[in-house]
Amino acid sequence: MIKIAVYGKGGIGKSTTVSNVSAALSEMGYKVMQIGCDPKADSTVNLHGKENVETVLELVRTKKNSFTLDDMVTEGYGGVICVEAGGPTPGLGCAGRGIIAALEKLAEKGAYDVYKPDVVFYDVLGDVVCGGFSMPMRGGYADKVFVVTSGENMAIHAAANIAMAVEGFKGRGYAELGGVILNRRNVKNEDAKVAELAEDIQSEVIASLSRSDLVQEAEEMKKTVIEAFPDSEMAQEYRELAKTLLKICGVDAC
Repeated sequence: MIKIAVYGKGGIGKSTTVSNVSAALSEMGYKVMQIGCDPKADSTVNLHGKENVETVLELVRTKKNSFTLDDMVTEGYGGVICVEAGGPTPGLGCAGRGIIAALEKLAEKGAYDVYKPDVVFYDVLGDVVCGGFSMPMRGGYADKVFVVTSGENMAIHAAANIAMAVEGFKGRGYAELGGVILNRRNVKNEDAKVAELAEDIQSEVIASLSRSDLVQEAEEMKKTVIEAFPDSEMAQEYRELAKTLLKICGVDAC
């Protein structure tokens, strides 16, 4: 089982990227689980198309421990197993609690033994990497961390902070940095700025995703590009990224 945590600034296209890679891997015959670690609980919407799914934190809040593994899971495109951690009531509690609760409950209820995923994605809001938001990096969870960024200054700043957090956890058995994914916004000197970031954090840009209107069109349909426009060049970019992630994690793509 490969376990991958994907971090990035809010709004950078991280969830879109992860969902499309999940869909691409499912097409390739892999069993995929995607765990949304964002209080907004919208990581997996383009995989299952539902407006709202009950989050793990909502289940814990309303049912204590009287719920099943099936209650936590929604099946998405290609059989992708979708889980949303959720967050606290706005203005109350810590957003990281949802992540901690989700990961603990998934393990407690035997999710990995029951579903036997080949690949697990933790889709994590990366503006702040502390407390519960760092949990997917910890030993026993992700093996590799990938950072999604554009060439925009705030996105690069967030990416650098994430990389610093990964470096700071080195030696504790936490996940290691696997690389940077450029999700283009077509800003000035974008390639050069992201390449400089990668050099500064002693990593590399493993993929560059085009800025495409098809991404927004697919999202309006509550679908991934892989599902909505399977023959498009953008869908092929996501498929190539899926293969790259597998290769970096030591697996030859099917």
